[in-house]
Amino acid sequence: MSEATNNPWARQATCVSIAGRAILIEGAPGVGKSSLALGLIDRGAVLVGDDGVMLCEDQGTLYALPHSNTRGLIEVRGVGLMPMPVAEREKVALMIRLEQGAPRHIEIAPMVMIGSLAIPCITLWPDSAALVLRAELALQRHGLWEPTKI
Repeated sequence: MSEATNNPWARQATCVSIAGRAILIEGAPGVGKSSLALGLIDRGAVLVGDDGVMLCEDQGTLYALPHSNTRGLIEVRGVGLMPMPVAEREKVALMIRLEQGAPRHIEIAPMVMIGSLAIPCITLWPDSAALVLRAELALQRHGLWEPTKI
């Protein structure tokens, strides 16, 4: 392991993993980050962290880890904090930003620097009945690494 792995840093984001490929979900408070994560979990994703994750770099790869303060918990608006199974250390393949006025169409995902690494970043409109499907398709088309073969 590289030295950077021993020095993870916190980032305010929600994160789920789909077949070993983590999606960081960012946006303003109340925009629906946890709701998107719940929808993805309902379709087989695993929670890494809600409203806070730890990130670290190791040999040119960005990893997301659960934050000790919120490990295994997700906020379900109107219900409360709920326990969930948690993924321990997942490769970050994509960032999704939830924002009003997201672009209608892109050809190539813009990149965002996280630490010293460039990660593809897609902006999606949060008020969509198809948001979960859009997130999965964004990971498929623009995410780093091939999905794990099952």
